[in-house]
Amino acid sequence: MEFKGTLIPVGGNENKGIGLKESECLDFIKQGILSVIVRESGGIGARIVVITTASSIPVEVGENYSQAFETLGCQTVQIVDVRKRSEAQLKKNVKLIEEADCIMFSGGDQSRIVKCFADTTAHQIIRKKLEETKLVLAGTSAGAMSMSLQMIAGGSVVDAMQKGNVKMARGMAYLDQVIIDTHFIQRGRFGRLAEAVARFPNQLGIGLAEDTGLVIKKGNDCEVIGTGMVVLFDPRNLNHNRYIDLEPGTPMSLSNLTTHVLANGDRFRIRERSLKILPLEASFTINS
Repeated sequence: MEFKGTLIPVGGNENKGIGLKESECLDFIKQGILSVIVRESGGIGARIVVITTASSIPVEVGENYSQAFETLGCQTVQIVDVRKRSEAQLKKNVKLIEEADCIMFSGGDQSRIVKCFADTTAHQIIRKKLEETKLVLAGTSAGAMSMSLQMIAGGSVVDAMQKGNVKMARGMAYLDQVIIDTHFIQRGRFGRLAEAVARFPNQLGIGLAEDTGLVIKKGNDCEVIGTGMVVLFDPRNLNHNRYIDLEPGTPMSLSNLTTHVLANGDRFRIRERSLKILPLEASFTINS
């Protein structure tokens, strides 16, 4: 899907400026992920809507984001906590989404986002705004994972790479060629994402570390932001993928899973599977 808007998936636990020393606050304001989100949205006058549906502690999460965006100088921040589908159809919530320059989904449980928003009026408006306007749609942790068509809905690290451990579900489908996992380095989710792309080998696996994200333009052009790593799993050349043949619970084996590790400033394109690595600025095509 190509669109005029911008997607910013984040790996979770992004710096919110809370508890920073005064000497550290300037870096947060100038360089932090939330600062990038504000700039992409048009600056401190942007109308920002934070949706806390995924969280089990929505009040606390909402307060943290309000404080963080206030530190950045933002003037209009609304917190929306939708707990059921009917609330995603309410006029007051729909109006906020219609008027937003930036919509950000918090972390928690990605399945709650899909349950409450998929195919609702709010969902339709977000898709339309992404296609036709410069809307910024951001999401952290669960909010990032829900962006894809094929969404990881669960799966433990302990049982990773045993067929059926990873639970997949339909996501919000803003991106239809990737599978996103978050807290990727900190929670050791390599096996989880590897099983997901083995099941869907036409998808690019994207593993986002904490305080790390992507700025995605046109649904294709990606730039890494934040302090950590982005791991890409490209399964197109798998030549030992027995996912279809194995019984559930059987250990899996994969070969020739192309892997790339990217950092701040590095770029790639989803459809072309091409990379541009900084500071060497070497541009080449994956599996060329």
